[in-house]
Amino acid sequence: MIEHLPNYFTIFFLLTTLLALVIFYNVLDNSKGCPFNVNAPNIIIAVTFWLILQAFLSFYKVYKTDLDVIPPKIALYGTIPTIITILIFFFTTKGKMFIDSLPLKTLTYLHVVRIPVEIMLYMLFLQNAVPSIMTFVGLNFDILAGITAPIIAYYGFTKKKLSQKVILIWNFFSLILLLVIVVLAILSAPTPLQVFGKEQPNIAILNFPYSWLPTFIAPLVFLAHLISIRRLKFSDELISSN
Repeated sequence: MIEHLPNYFTIFFLLTTLLALVIFYNVLDNSKGCPFNVNAPNIIIAVTFWLILQAFLSFYKVYKTDLDVIPPKIALYGTIPTIITILIFFFTTKGKMFIDSLPLKTLTYLHVVRIPVEIMLYMLFLQNAVPSIMTFVGLNFDILAGITAPIIAYYGFTKKKLSQKVILIWNFFSLILLLVIVVLAILSAPTPLQVFGKEQPNIAILNFPYSWLPTFIAPLVFLAHLISIRRLKFSDELISSN
C-alpha cells in the first residue's frame, strides 16, 4: 500500500473493483445459447481467488522489487496471464461458444466502471502517485468511454435506435482510448521502459489495491470490447437478440 494516501482512496478503489465484479457476474448470469453450463458463481469465485493472489503479491511488495527486469513482474505475474486467458477464449471452440453466449448490452454497461477508475487516477495524481499524463487533464480521455457506455447500451440495445455499425464504431473508438492509457501507464511506470513521468512516476499500480487495475479491471474491459467487436462484426441479428 502507499502509506501517504488517505484510507478513503483504498475504499474507493475497492468499491470500484467490486462494481466491476458485480457487473461481470451479471454478464455471466445472463448468458444465453451456450451449449454447456456457464456457472457464474464458480467463475466469480475463481476471479476472486485471482484478485486475492494479486493483492498478496502487491501487498508484500513483490511488484516493487527488481524494477529493472523486463518484463516487469506485474506484467509477468499479473497482466500476461490474463491476456493468455483472453486468447484462449478466442482461439478455442468452447471459448468462442462461451463468449458468443454473453449479452452485449450488459457487456456495454460494464464500461461504466471506467468512470470511477478515471476519477481514481486523478485523485492519485493529486497525491503524486501517478503522472498527470495518465489522467483526463493529460492525455487520458478514457472517461469518455465510461460516460457514453450507458447511452450506447440503452439506445443501442434497449431502444434499438442505434445501428450495429454505430455500436461497432463506438467499441473501436473506446478500445483505442483504453489502449492509449495502457501505453501511457506502461511508459510511466518506474521500469527501463519509462518515458513519461520521470519526476512523478506511475507507482500506484505496483501497490495494493491499485494493482487490480492492470491485472483485472483493464483486461476485463479489454475482453468486453473484443467480444463486442467480434459479435457485432460477424452477426447481423445481434441488436434484436441482445
